[in-house]
Amino acid sequence: MTAFSTRCCRSLNLLGALVAMWLAAATVCAHAQGIDVRKASFTAGEDYYVLEAQFDIALTHTLEEVLNKGVSLYFGLEFELIRPRWYWFNDRVISLNQQSRLSYNALTRQYRLGVGNLHQSFGSLAEALEVMSYVHRRQEIEPGTIRRETYIAGIRMRLDTSQLPKPFQLNALGSREWSLGSDWFRWTVTPRDVQQ
Repeated sequence: MTAFSTRCCRSLNLLGALVAMWLAAATVCAHAQGIDVRKASFTAGEDYYVLEAQFDIALTHTLEEVLNKGVSLYFGLEFELIRPRWYWFNDRVISLNQQSRLSYNALTRQYRLGVGNLHQSFGSLAEALEVMSYVHRRQEIEPGTIRRETYIAGIRMRLDTSQLPKPFQLNALGSREWSLGSDWFRWTVTPRDVQQ
């Protein structure tokens, strides 16, 4: 009986070790590609606010291939500042959407990142993604928009597949290779220094 229970315990230990290694490998693979929010902050001034965020961005192999063949990739940055209300629906005080366009020019062998009317070229994809992963935005706000109370801020970034050419939009439907985006990252903001 002792020999049987010893063999059984060894088998369970081996099985547990294999499951732990598989979970660790799956976690590494899951974080190797995609978009994750590393940190984010929101600071308010008298008539403006500053949004800062840092993302980890890693394209899938399919997206890198498509990009290097000349297809532009569009990424949407979304930010919202919500005032919670217990008696009614939450009040969305600020909502911000910003689109970034990442493209590759085969003639110059450079990647180009565009946000609005601003464009910048890079010698490597890693450099372009590093710049795209850092957000620093100052936005003017109307006086009285933000009060001295607690808010919930949220930010996320994702690939906008609706901007892809139609054949690629069909490929993107339900495919994990094309679904690139972060979850909402939320934190509490208490703007104590806001001047009214």
